[in-house]
Amino acid sequence: MAAQFGRRLRRGATTTAVAAAAIAALSASQAPGAISTGGGTGQAADVTPPPGTPVTGNSPYYTELPPLTTPDKPGSSVDLPDTAPAEAGIPASVLAAYKQAEQRLAEDKPGCNLPWQLLAAIGKVESGQARGGRVDAQGTTLAPILGPVLNGVGFANISDTDQGQYDGDTTHDRAVGPMQFIPATWETWGQDANGDGTRDPNNIFDAALAAGHYLCAGGRDLSVEADLHKSILGYNHSQEYLNTVLTWLEYYRKGTHEVPDGTGVLPVGNGPAGPSSPTPSPSPSTTPSKPSGSPSPKPTEPKPGGSGSPAPSTPGGPSTPGGPSSPPPGESDGPGSPTPTPIVKRLEKAGTGTLTAVAGDVFAERAGVRAVDTAGRPVAGVPVLFRIAGDTDARFGGGGSEVTVTTGADGRASAPAVKAGEVTGDFTVRATVSVRDVAGVEFTATVTARQADGLVRTTDTELTAAPGAEFAEPVGVRATFKGAAAAGVAVTAALITSEGDPTTPGQGPYFKDAAGNPLRVLEGLTTDANGILQLPKLFADDTTGTFLLRLEAAGGATLTIELKVA
Repeated sequence: MAAQFGRRLRRGATTTAVAAAAIAALSASQAPGAISTGGGTGQAADVTPPPGTPVTGNSPYYTELPPLTTPDKPGSSVDLPDTAPAEAGIPASVLAAYKQAEQRLAEDKPGCNLPWQLLAAIGKVESGQARGGRVDAQGTTLAPILGPVLNGVGFANISDTDQGQYDGDTTHDRAVGPMQFIPATWETWGQDANGDGTRDPNNIFDAALAAGHYLCAGGRDLSVEADLHKSILGYNHSQEYLNTVLTWLEYYRKGTHEVPDGTGVLPVGNGPAGPSSPTPSPSPSTTPSKPSGSPSPKPTEPKPGGSGSPAPSTPGGPSTPGGPSSPPPGESDGPGSPTPTPIVKRLEKAGTGTLTAVAGDVFAERAGVRAVDTAGRPVAGVPVLFRIAGDTDARFGGGGSEVTVTTGADGRASAPAVKAGEVTGDFTVRATVSVRDVAGVEFTATVTARQADGLVRTTDTELTAAPGAEFAEPVGVRATFKGAAAAGVAVTAALITSEGDPTTPGQGPYFKDAAGNPLRVLEGLTTDANGILQLPKLFADDTTGTFLLRLEAAGGATLTIELKVA
């Protein structure tokens, strides 16, 4: 394994100095690239804190830094080694969540320029990528990840704000989930990114999108160094934290690879505490940390060869899941190695018919895709993001515009049924996976206007009026479609010259506009839930005779009514 920096580091001046030294060393070695922290080795007091309580309540975090040798995208550089160290591996669901959040923010807040690698850097520092990707098929952690009790002893003092709903503590708050949100902050920034109708800080998809929105708040442009630093400090107000996150950000920018959920490498050192938190495996020469809930011991300067020094890696030693000697996903290290993890090479449509529905109805067909590998075999367990895009108010069941569905054993994933809104026309259902060079699949869906194939009057009373008077009988009609009441159907009412001449006359009966002026064409009328439409009052001018009122409904139904002025 490549040399490691920052093993068993603790928060404090010592760690900050070591972090700064590591950054300098990494920059000098071209891995990761040069980093400008804007604060040098100064403490948090040297920078202006962002307003409000940090996302995490300034809970402890992992301070381990990436290895000296960084990953590099194959063929992208002749100066850096083509390696894939274990630390560059990000669990599949966690990586998918970060990339999905980047895509969402690129559409919703394009000026923010959020890179998914920033979310990965924060996720690494906050929770070790959700404890090495210990999440279920929907991206929810298999056990809660809780920070220490924020009772003012070594950390912020935050009284309970959620009645223990998220953190199980009804006295004080604790940071929760893979991105370590304190409950009060989650209430403001929480998102439902997987479309299950719940904002869950323990779900990596929800938490990653929430973190992205927070980092982009206030019109920040994260391609600008000052905005980037401000957003990170707003997450945890510490210069050491800023340095550590920036280092992992540059490391991940050099290249990453996907590893199966649950096999990611956990950081060593300080991190989320509490009975449900990950328990890092101590190095052979380290002293076990005190039980959770106790204040962290005073940091000490590691000495070469002493008890605080990291144990050197042994070349050729036995490999551990996700460890440095494990091959990247989809590759094998020789006879007797585990079966390679299938890699998605193509996303294709799977048995989806025409997506058409009348406004307000549920689409009979659902968008479905199939994930396959290079040999055309199905790939199971792949998170597929379905998203409704375009000028539409159509939504998936539950009211969301996007949902993540995991492929089954046959490689298929189907979106939930879509309910059409009132906006008619075409929109798109897009299916994507967070796999490089795998194109998404798009389905065109169409919402047609509500229709009527029949219009009849609700009464048969003759419609008459004296010159200059009001018609006593109001005009009411009922719209039907295939014999049933047609609700929400658009209807136009117009006075016409004759059956053969649909032009509007300048004299005869009329409606009134808002100012009381004569109006002989009414548009935008709609039948009610029972298919009934009651027209406004009709008035007669001084012209006598028989006149015609024509009603036309969407779908082609028409009705002509006689009006007599005598």
